[in-house]
Amino acid sequence: MHPPIPPPAPLALPAVRSIPLNRPLHWLRLGWHDLRRCGWISLAHGLALALVGAAIVAGTYNRFWLLAGALSGFLVVAPVLASSLYALSRALERGEPTHAGVVLKTWLNWQDQHLSKWGNDYWSLVQFGALLALAGTGWVLTSAALITWLAPVPINNPFDFVQHVVLARSGFLFELWLLLGGLLAGPIFASTVVTIPLLLDRRLELLPAVLTSWRAVLANPLPMAFWAALIMGLSLMGMATALLGLVLLMPLLGHASWHAYRDLVDATGLPLRDALDPEAR
Repeated sequence: MHPPIPPPAPLALPAVRSIPLNRPLHWLRLGWHDLRRCGWISLAHGLALALVGAAIVAGTYNRFWLLAGALSGFLVVAPVLASSLYALSRALERGEPTHAGVVLKTWLNWQDQHLSKWGNDYWSLVQFGALLALAGTGWVLTSAALITWLAPVPINNPFDFVQHVVLARSGFLFELWLLLGGLLAGPIFASTVVTIPLLLDRRLELLPAVLTSWRAVLANPLPMAFWAALIMGLSLMGMATALLGLVLLMPLLGHASWHAYRDLVDATGLPLRDALDPEAR
């Protein structure tokens, strides 16, 4: 007889902390402090994100049925695009210089001490970015199909969207659009709120990182709902200013998200991402 197969070892998850309701405002204050200390390098991130948003608008000009989903889908992948903002906040926390080299290392050589390229933890951030890109693409296609098929007239500009979707006297297209968007946004927020900073900071596989993010949200439902509302409100404010507000608001939210991770998760028991690989010793 073959010996019994032992059960799989339980996932090692970092501890999560409980926070007061108003704690997200403290994250914004810390984020503003980091933005001021980093200066132009943080604002360059905001400018890059604003230019991406402008490219989306230009590519979907007079196709608001596509633009509505594309801009909201852009927000889905924004946490990945802010990865180097987390790295800048971590550098400030460590007393290290914040310059373009930190950004380049984050995107080009973000775990140079990790010798094993085949472990799941090596590819975890890449895997998560691909999943978010897939989710964002799925929402763009779903939103475009919904508006195209169910709107009574072609939706070519914001006025058409407001008149024939938002203020439509018959049908529930706008309500259905919001419902589907909410069904996507809720799980994505819960899955991303600390995942990317955690993966950037510590050596961890993707599933434990995502589960940690969910645990942080479930342990703090009201503060995290407040944080989600702040993120949505500031993002909409940035878009409402012809995307110019994103230059300031996106770096602010990126830096603040690092401090959200540090407050919510106790990851001291996990190896640092940039620590020397044990295989190299």
